[in-house]
Amino acid sequence: MLVPVSRLPGQVSTPQRVRVSQGVAVGLLVKKVDPEYPKELKKKRIQGMVTLKILISKEGDVSKVEPVSGHPELAPLAIDAVKQWKYKPYLLQGEPVMAETTVQVNFTLAND
Repeated sequence: MLVPVSRLPGQVSTPQRVRVSQGVAVGLLVKKVDPEYPKELKKKRIQGMVTLKILISKEGDVSKVEPVSGHPELAPLAIDAVKQWKYKPYLLQGEPVMAETTVQVNFTLAND
């Protein structure tokens, strides 16, 4: 009788997705796109931090973005920018896996 490869005794399977800290994710970031900060929002004095939960694909692309907190007018701008970010693949036991983390995008009026 043949035993399926995925069920060999003593074989440890690599998870398909792992949770990584913001610090680890920052170290893997290779391309960061800053969000647009429209003049009308600056005139309204809308600023602050937007926190997003992201999923990084095995290839290093941002494949999923969900808002966690932040101003509702700033969140879509942060999401659009973060979708363009690129990461080095996260390796677990030498194999690329999807990585889940949070990122923060800061909108500040002091950057004028």
